[in-house]
Amino acid sequence: MSQGGGTPSTSNPTVLHGGKVFIQRDYSDGTSVKFHTRLPPELEGMIERHVFEATIKRLNEFYAEAEEGSCSTYCEGCIGCITAYLIYMCSETHYEKTLRKISKFVAFQNERIYNPKGLQLIDPTFRGLRVIEITIFDRPGRT
Repeated sequence: MSQGGGTPSTSNPTVLHGGKVFIQRDYSDGTSVKFHTRLPPELEGMIERHVFEATIKRLNEFYAEAEEGSCSTYCEGCIGCITAYLIYMCSETHYEKTLRKISKFVAFQNERIYNPKGLQLIDPTFRGLRVIEITIFDRPGRT
């Protein structure tokens, strides 16, 4: 495969662009939703490495849970098919419930950890599950 092929790069997990850091997807284990856990150099000194890694690992666990197949998710799909998917107008899927838990987790992390440090973690669903965006706020007194 040529260098310019459509395969995502795993060598550069972050890109800094105007006060934003992007944590790229990790495709080393396939196409399941998983993000790199390495602390970007742009965030060094702004947040502790273990705190950042714990946040990303927990997000990766949530996405693994969302994509996990179980008896209930298979039954959910069968009932959806039988009802011409009208059931989804009345109830949430396992995946939707997990995405809601992820949104609550991100909001909690922002409130308790990231915002006090001048950072804002953006829910990956707002970026199409392609990246985790971290916004760096300009704060007076910061160099």
